[in-house]
Amino acid sequence: MKALSVFTLASLVLVPLTTQALTLNDDFSLQISLAAVSDYRTRGISQTLGDPAAQAGATLIHSSGLYVGAWTSSVDFGGDFKTRQELDYYAGYNWQATDAVSLDLGYIKYSYPKESQFNLSETYAILDAYGVQLGAYYSNDTPNVFGENQATLYTYLGYNTTLPAEVGLKLRYGRNDVKDPAFVSPNGNSRESYHEWEAKLTRDFVGVTWGLSYIDTDLSKSECTGWYGYGDLCTATVVVSASKTF
Repeated sequence: MKALSVFTLASLVLVPLTTQALTLNDDFSLQISLAAVSDYRTRGISQTLGDPAAQAGATLIHSSGLYVGAWTSSVDFGGDFKTRQELDYYAGYNWQATDAVSLDLGYIKYSYPKESQFNLSETYAILDAYGVQLGAYYSNDTPNVFGENQATLYTYLGYNTTLPAEVGLKLRYGRNDVKDPAFVSPNGNSRESYHEWEAKLTRDFVGVTWGLSYIDTDLSKSECTGWYGYGDLCTATVVVSASKTF
């Protein structure tokens, strides 16, 4: 994987702030999440060379809607990169306007032990209304081949609902813009952005949430190889997951 390029895609998958949390007192609760995935995909791109990953997170939530937390996942970027961990710190405010409408605003700091030159940060805003989500993540310090203060913008449209038999359905269509002609096709044409999408089914069983996702991007293998160093990191895949939040 090319140095200073894969990290334009780093993204914490924020666990929804729900009632599934440990009550500490009248004002504070603690939400803990554990997960195992067959492939850690961020914005359509594998962060583990297609291999499984273990993930964990903890969020301290105040009754006002303020929260702080940390999240980690195993990673593997191949080549000579020494880091095997993504460690994220975040803080934000979740405004619950009604039971069906909320606005989440926050900041994330991404860090990679042993490869600190790849650290970056993002601010984000997520509007959720009746299961429809509009989200945006912006960074002005993403390190890549175009410079250490590269701006990037990821936006997405999502939808969450519950199907019969208590099966959850999550849909997402996103656009990742790195603000430079990063993705070059064999004919020499280049573009600054790509699209990605995911359809995910979930079902709770024996206290664990099981998931099955179909994930893909519109990047060709040559575009993926040119930017990330491997052609199969951006191709369609099925990801199996097991997670628990408490």
